Amino acid sequence: MVDRPPPREGSRPAREVAGGSGARWAGLDPTTARVAWTLLVIGGAMTLVYILRNVLLLLAFSVFFAYLIFPLVEATQRWVPGLRSRTRAIVLVYLVLLGAVFATGGALGPRLTAEARALAERLPQIAQQWSTSLNVGKALTRLGWQKDAIRTVEAALQSHAGEILAYGQSVVAAVLKWLVGAWVIVLVPIFAFFILKDAEAFVATLTGLFEQRHRQRSIRIGEDLHHLLGEYMRALVLLSLITFAVWSLVFLVVGAPYPLMLAALGGALEVVPLVGPVVAGILVVSVAVFTGYGHALPLVAFVVAWRLIQDY
Repeated sequence: MVDRPPPREGSRPAREVAGGSGARWAGLDPTTARVAWTLLVIGGAMTLVYILRNVLLLLAFSVFFAYLIFPLVEATQRWVPGLRSRTRAIVLVYLVLLGAVFATGGALGPRLTAEARALAERLPQIAQQWSTSLNVGKALTRLGWQKDAIRTVEAALQSHAGEILAYGQSVVAAVLKWLVGAWVIVLVPIFAFFILKDAEAFVATLTGLFEQRHRQRSIRIGEDLHHLLGEYMRALVLLSLITFAVWSLVFLVVGAPYPLMLAALGGALEVVPLVGPVVAGILVVSVAVFTGYGHALPLVAFVVAWRLIQDY
């Protein structure tokens, strides 16, 4: 064996130097540095998402709209003579949908507008009735609250009921204004057009980035996601349309107040999982009760039965 000279005093191996002060970042030990770097990356990603929120929402709505009309485009290509081209099929589907929107708006738009205006005029009266009839004292008493605290809560609710309702109105108005904004109405169909037109080329380019041994698996995963998202989105829209049709018919037959407006509200909230149908039922029953409708219990039974039919 060859004897190695002993290391000189004061010297350290290169690995130790690299793993010691050389591995530090801004004076932090390696573990703390990794945690800090991870937090910085997450914070930067969240900031970027917030800055690009409108663009991301635009893309999300465009993909949603593209998935909705994709079966119509495929059927048009398959069954309409001379429309084997994807672009021509998309244009024809857009024209048909535009005509259907104008026809539906002409048939239901005036009544929906009148009901919405009448309901908006009744909202202050509904708020006053809600504030005077709201009784949370019994519920708080069962929970063991003191009488002074209960009176304070009731006074606060009664004094701020109008403000709460006004805030709710402003939120709804802001959401509707955002949804019917020009960028949603114009840009979503435009982006969806290009998504439908070039989807296959984009998928082929994306899967081409994978290695050959992983390419088939990535293609199968993409196809599964494509079918899953498509079926889910189309089921949501179909459920919303069915809810609007059934609720409109029932509300018109039983003479419920603002039948088309409440049915449209129920259909729109069906796209919100779990919470949407519950909120729709509460709003429908509340409006019926506070506008003097005399058959609130059958209306509650119908809303609950409709929920059970969907679930079971």
